Amino acid sequence: GAIPHEGVGNYKATHVRWKPACPGSGIIAGGPVRAIMEAGGVTDVLSKCVGSRSSVNIVRAVFNGAGNMMDAKTVAKNRGKTLKDFWG
Repeated sequence: GAIPHEGVGNYKATHVRWKPACPGSGIIAGGPVRAIMEAGGVTDVLSKCVGSRSSVNIVRAVFNGAGNMMDAKTVAKNRGKTLKDFWG
């Protein structure tokens, strides 16, 4: 229900930043970001949009940043560990 780490998405003049929130916080985000997070199954996230408030630009910025997020395998590989070291 939570995202693995902070993320930043940029598209033209729009900048969207999100980070994991404490369990039970819910989705603290504006309209387009909230809709994307709900559709993606994220339950606890904080977000902020800076710059252009165009809904289309915000959606593109979120998808741009989400595409750059790393999964657990990538993080483990970058740190020189195995997934078993991370998850026990």
